[in-house]
Amino acid sequence: VVYEQEGVFIHSSCGKNDDQDSLIAGILRVIEKENEVVVDWRPLDETLDTSNILCAGKDSSSVVEWTQTPKEKCSRGADRPSSYEAEWDMVTTVSFKKKPHSNGDATTHANGESKWSFLFSLTDLKSIKQNKEGMGWSYLVFCLKDDVKLPALHFHRGDSKPLIKCLEKHIALNESPHDERVLLVKTQKSLSQSFENLFDEPSYGLLQKWKKDPYIVTMGKFSKVTNYIVGSLRSSDPSTQRRPPSEMADFFNDTIPGLKINQQEEPGFEVITRIDLGKQPEVSRREPVSAEEWAKNMDSEGRILDVDYIKRLIFKGGLCHTLRKEVWKFLLGYFPWNSTKEERANLQKRKTDEYFRMKLQWKSVSEEQEKRNSRLRDYRSLIEKDVNRTDRTNKFYEGEDNPGLILLHDILMTYCMYDFDLGYVQGMSDLLSPVLYVMENEVDAFWCFVSYMDQMHQNFEEQMQGMKTQLIQLSHLLRLLDSGFCSYLESQDSGYLYFCFRWLLIRFKREFSFQDILRLWEVMWTELPCQNFHLLLCCAILESEKKQIMDKQYGFNEILKHINELSMKIDVEYILCKAEAISMQMMNCKELPQTVSEILGIENSLVTLDSDTGEDESGAELSCPTSRYQSVSTPVVAANGTRDGAQQTAETQSLTPA
Repeated sequence: VVYEQEGVFIHSSCGKNDDQDSLIAGILRVIEKENEVVVDWRPLDETLDTSNILCAGKDSSSVVEWTQTPKEKCSRGADRPSSYEAEWDMVTTVSFKKKPHSNGDATTHANGESKWSFLFSLTDLKSIKQNKEGMGWSYLVFCLKDDVKLPALHFHRGDSKPLIKCLEKHIALNESPHDERVLLVKTQKSLSQSFENLFDEPSYGLLQKWKKDPYIVTMGKFSKVTNYIVGSLRSSDPSTQRRPPSEMADFFNDTIPGLKINQQEEPGFEVITRIDLGKQPEVSRREPVSAEEWAKNMDSEGRILDVDYIKRLIFKGGLCHTLRKEVWKFLLGYFPWNSTKEERANLQKRKTDEYFRMKLQWKSVSEEQEKRNSRLRDYRSLIEKDVNRTDRTNKFYEGEDNPGLILLHDILMTYCMYDFDLGYVQGMSDLLSPVLYVMENEVDAFWCFVSYMDQMHQNFEEQMQGMKTQLIQLSHLLRLLDSGFCSYLESQDSGYLYFCFRWLLIRFKREFSFQDILRLWEVMWTELPCQNFHLLLCCAILESEKKQIMDKQYGFNEILKHINELSMKIDVEYILCKAEAISMQMMNCKELPQTVSEILGIENSLVTLDSDTGEDESGAELSCPTSRYQSVSTPVVAANGTRDGAQQTAETQSLTPA
């Protein structure tokens, strides 16, 4: 309990007669739970049994219902005087006729002495209306989303300001431009809330939040929400267990506008296109790059002698941990590859000055100034909440008053000054944490994070363009790799690959152990062996799980649950080998579709490796395909416009209905 106030009344009858019996005294509390913050009001004489709580619920007409006793039903109705503010009770918005709740948005309870108790999560709060100062005791009205208003709470013994101050620690409140009495809850269209605050919610509310904010749902533990999602998406009638693809398409297109992924629209016809990718080659990995190997590839002034060679070594084996602090600065673009040691030292001096100038900008903002800067308040609030739950099991961040947490907070706040338009969006702390862990230096970590965010920026923008593009590209790659598996996913309403959303959003940060993420990220940062290698990693994981998903005939619910439960169970070296093998398959394909060529950036390129030794000219043992950084040969194009020697096995058939 983070806030508690007695003497908070509900006026059950607000006519002209000052009848004390119409006032219901109660206790108002704000309670922090594991996954959410709730506001709870109940009469003083009510027990602490939560089964007595009455929650607001919606029927199909969005009418709020309260369970009332028969006597109450008779005494209240349309003949109530209308000379008072409607929000003081629920007459204008409440139906006292009990109806069954088909969507499970909330629950009403008939037991208990009082039927006025209510409980709601802050994630459902839309606005708060307060009375003007100088009008007797203060009162306020909570308005939930979908314009559901709760009974007005009257503070006979004290002020409502402490409550507002408490709520502002958890949500951002801004004064309405249209009514100074109204405080609006500000939400971001991106990652606007806690990742875990949607669990244990009824299906309708959860579905609505998925449609409004797919980031939040996918960042949480899918296993706790799949039953609710599937209950909303599917009918209880067994004959209609599978929703039509067109209906699913409409749903997900509403969620992520512009997300166009091929679904089979015609029930009786199917177009089959198959391209023979050949057998996946065997791929092995090498030991991490050692300090000795790194030093050998540097001249006396500190320049890297062969950038492509060292990148290939990193791609094949990663880095030993002692090298990461230095090499990550090159991989992320903080240090230019062709710079000397002296040039890098001068760069660090300039960047240090620049960093602390930006840090001073937010450090020097007074409390009075911040009160007039709602965006900065919002950013600070989100950062403070996220920092306190980012990688807290890692020794670098564990415990109270940990210096690592302070640095994490300060870097994220300074990034808001660097890119105020984007500011801070939840999920960004996940990207910074491993970088700061490796750098162990505030300034270096900041500029490496800036470079990383340059790559990831579109993932966090309100229009979700980055996520939209990646999901569509992943669908193209998976369809080429295994069209049968794609068709199966589509048959289970899973063809949109939304279960990969979290993978893409924060680059697998929550799917692998902390140490494995260090390895995975440094391999991806080499940008080898092709563009969008992270999408091939998604393909590798999905292909690895294909047999179990199809053999056990997993449906929508089971697929979602199964993919979520892979977290922390994936072998990073195995997946890297498999993703590399898939890249070799595609790069060796002589009839690679144009779309896939563009996604991987290998158009008009073929793989060239020494077929006998599997080594490149430098002698490094490599079984990966030649990257776009190496010299490649262009295939001969025959007179008919096809590559010489290519065997086109694409086959198109039109199947008539049975």
